[in-house]
Amino acid sequence: MNVFNSIGSNYDLRFAWKALVVGSNPGYSEQLKKYLENRYGGEVVLTYKGREALELAMKNLSLSPGSKVGINGFTCYAVYKAVVNAGYKPIYLDINDRNLNFSPSTLISDIRCLILQNTLGYPCNMTEIEKFCKERNIPLIEDLAHSVGTKYQDEREAGNVGDFVMLSFGKSKIIDGVSGGALITRNKNYQDRNVRLEKVGIGQQLMDRVYPIFTYFIRATYKIGIGKLIHAVLRESGALPTPMGKDTGELHSLPHWYSKLAHEAFLRLESDLKHRKEISKIYASNINPEILSDTARRYIEHSTNVRFPIFIKNRDSLINYLKKYGAYVSGIWYDAPIAPPSHMSLTDYQIGTCPESEKISSQILNLPTHQNVSAKDAEEIAIKINQWIKLQ
Repeated sequence: MNVFNSIGSNYDLRFAWKALVVGSNPGYSEQLKKYLENRYGGEVVLTYKGREALELAMKNLSLSPGSKVGINGFTCYAVYKAVVNAGYKPIYLDINDRNLNFSPSTLISDIRCLILQNTLGYPCNMTEIEKFCKERNIPLIEDLAHSVGTKYQDEREAGNVGDFVMLSFGKSKIIDGVSGGALITRNKNYQDRNVRLEKVGIGQQLMDRVYPIFTYFIRATYKIGIGKLIHAVLRESGALPTPMGKDTGELHSLPHWYSKLAHEAFLRLESDLKHRKEISKIYASNINPEILSDTARRYIEHSTNVRFPIFIKNRDSLINYLKKYGAYVSGIWYDAPIAPPSHMSLTDYQIGTCPESEKISSQILNLPTHQNVSAKDAEEIAIKINQWIKLQ
């Protein structure tokens, strides 16, 4: 077994080669925009990062400075930063235990915008949340970074409800184009806004082009030690882009070649989701149910299953145990209420604000479901997890 949570795990050699050689044709971006317009029904702007699309959505709202924006209390620093960059105040909404999403009961009446993220692709209670927003005329942003293809409990597809839809095409996302994002403005009251976007530098684009081939060879040679060395050297030299990247305070347009990769990922979406569901069902059927989420098991068919969560108190011990058998699962979403932990100190989050999020972030471990995980791999991982539990 040689399985990774991240490190370019969505990529095969064919994808890596295409990322190196694909041209920058304006038609690629137009093709992607047309696809998104048809799928989500709105005005499309392509950005270099999903977080930039999220920031652009909030700036287009033109709310009063300091307006309160509701976000999941179990989320990524990028969401927090997008709210702050737009001039607003994040309000943290605690999750409902292992559900991973906030409950409608946590919503407060003085928020002026709400961001909904369907964590790991598992659907929130959209019916009640939509009702809350409509009764108070609160703009709703659907963040689909984890949930392109998710279906809500009422069977509507995510991305067809909110005033805005944000997409991320970043590394390890459901739609992985190495980088990229999109804002779809569905509410006509917010369309036709003037948008100024900067260009992405050639150096950054070069790093993104070589990322898939670098990570492919890291994974392929990891067991014999060469991959470990390559990974360490590239990471120390800064040649591997980090998940958070640099926040320049600018919004950037998406170069055309990324659009080609993202559009092709959409065309593969159904087969990708089918695979992720099959892998998730193996985990759900074979792993000790005491460490599983009832929500994750119940909504496998509705979810994108971008990863499969388990919940344990001695997480580092299990990570090291699985590593001995070739399963490298240390990439955790999210290991802090506002992750990563190194960035939480940069926020205004106060310990105790979201107690369930704090508890879950110390226990969650997400298992891989991507295309490079086979059914046999998933079965072996489940067996090893159960063996580890018995040893505790």
